[in-house]
Amino acid sequence: MGTQSLLSLLPTTTWSSISRQEQQSALARPAIAESSLLATQVDNIINQVAEQGDAALINLTERFDGIRLEALKVTAAQVQAAVESLSPARLEALETAYGQIKRFHQAQQQEDIVVETCPGVTCVLKTEAIEAVGLYIPAGSAPLPSTVLMLGVPAELANCPRKVLVSPPDKNGDIAPEVLAAAKLCGIDEIYAVGGAQAVAALALGTASIKPVNKVFGPGNRFVTEAKKQLSQKIPGFAIDMPAGPSEVLVIADNGANADFVAADLLSQAEHGEDSQVILLSDSETQIANVREALDRQLAELPRADIARAALSKSRLILTDDIAMAVEVSNLYGPEHLIVQTAEPESLVGKLRNAGSIFLGAYTPESAGDYASGTNHVLPTYGYSKVVSSLSLADFSRRYTVQQITRQGLANLAPAIIELTDAEGLMAHQKAVTIRLEGEG
Repeated sequence: MGTQSLLSLLPTTTWSSISRQEQQSALARPAIAESSLLATQVDNIINQVAEQGDAALINLTERFDGIRLEALKVTAAQVQAAVESLSPARLEALETAYGQIKRFHQAQQQEDIVVETCPGVTCVLKTEAIEAVGLYIPAGSAPLPSTVLMLGVPAELANCPRKVLVSPPDKNGDIAPEVLAAAKLCGIDEIYAVGGAQAVAALALGTASIKPVNKVFGPGNRFVTEAKKQLSQKIPGFAIDMPAGPSEVLVIADNGANADFVAADLLSQAEHGEDSQVILLSDSETQIANVREALDRQLAELPRADIARAALSKSRLILTDDIAMAVEVSNLYGPEHLIVQTAEPESLVGKLRNAGSIFLGAYTPESAGDYASGTNHVLPTYGYSKVVSSLSLADFSRRYTVQQITRQGLANLAPAIIELTDAEGLMAHQKAVTIRLEGEG
């Protein structure tokens, strides 16, 4: 596929001139691969792990990753050797990102909330770390130490007693040294060389080597995603971080935006995978034309050009009447990443309602948030940003309430409780109050 075919794949859609049905089609996501075959395959893997434990993990790792491991757990010596194998520059980059992410997430720590709702009635909201969390780190065409930091830092700050990292081994049975070094920075010392649906099953069900966890975090391929979905529905007390879908970015750019910057932002997301989606909203035909040309120039220089080109085929360049209309379209779409390159981007923040993470201004690329600005890059996709929050410290803890009532406090509440229990016909509830106050003055 050459330059001309790319141009034909990226026509300009004029939002105000198409029907509502055409607008819905313009914002449609690439279909997530869902099939009965995938569900059955993942169910079979889960059953194997349930029945055979570690033996299933070793056999499945050999089948899918091409290496038969003698042991699943990564030793402290292996972690230390990995750290020592990295250049000072690589280690410094990891430490910089770790510090940035830690500073932002540290500010999210919650104090207990204590409220005396009326005299003698005290209600408390407390926060407690989840006891055991599983951190899934994919290992595709490149290691993902940034994801280790995005998951490991909040788990560390929340003081989760157990932090369990799993990641597929390479053909030599190793996990990338950058991943192990990032894990050490986050104080993670329970690491297993296992990936795929079988790793999620081990985290949910437990095996001889891997004790079960309460909640699993992290992205993965469609097998991992399906395993997370199935296990969260099957195993009592087992939860997942958020629904997962292909990566996406939406850019709002006015006539004054730098077209090269905009194109670079679109391509940085398109190179993630063929099912990624990128959308440009602009009120300027000239800007759209300039971005299209910049995409052609920059695409030719990318090592992952074929992947990016496939993603662009599912993407959109949309002309709006004005920036206010672009805001409306963005809110309809609810992107994972939203980049705003307009004259006064700050003025749009209160109007932009649905986005996993927002990047304001010409010098705020999405790449900064992916690696080292401090915000978390684990974000809701597929429109879930309308109802699901980006990953934060709160996701690694649970909140619960405590209350304590004095005798006088209960007497103060009793008339309301008695009246409401009468209304609902729950007389045992009423008796639990009145029996405590009988004979009182």
